[in-house]
Amino acid sequence: MKTHVEAAMGHGNYHRAVCLDQLEEGQPAGLVLQGWPVMLVVIDGRVHATLDRCPHAASRLSTGRIRRGAVMCPLHGARFELEGGRCVGGSYKPLKIFDARISEGWVEVDLPIGVPGFEHMPVDM
Repeated sequence: MKTHVEAAMGHGNYHRAVCLDQLEEGQPAGLVLQGWPVMLVVIDGRVHATLDRCPHAASRLSTGRIRRGAVMCPLHGARFELEGGRCVGGSYKPLKIFDARISEGWVEVDLPIGVPGFEHMPVDM
C-alpha cells in the first residue's frame, strides 16, 4: 500500500534505464533518468535503485563503495542499506529508494512524476 506522500508523488511511472547486462554485480552505476539522479547496483542478482545523493552530504553515492548490502558515502563514510535506505551506524535521514524491475532484459525504474527539486540533486565534487 502506498503512503500519502508516494501517492502524491505519482509512483507507478516506470522508465527504461539500461540493459541489465551493462551492470556489473556489486558495482554502482550513476545515471540521470527523466532528470532524476539515480544509482543502480546489482546485489545477488537483484537490482537496487536509489537516489544518487547522500541524504547527509549531498555527494554522488554512485562514486562510493558497496559493502554488505549497503552503499558508503564517499565523503563521510556513512552507510545506507540498499534494501530500505536506513542509515547504518548513524542518525542521518534514510536514503530515497526507487522500485526497480527487469523487463525484456532492461532495468526499469519507478520514478516520481515531475521534475526533481534542488534537494534531490547531488553536489559534484
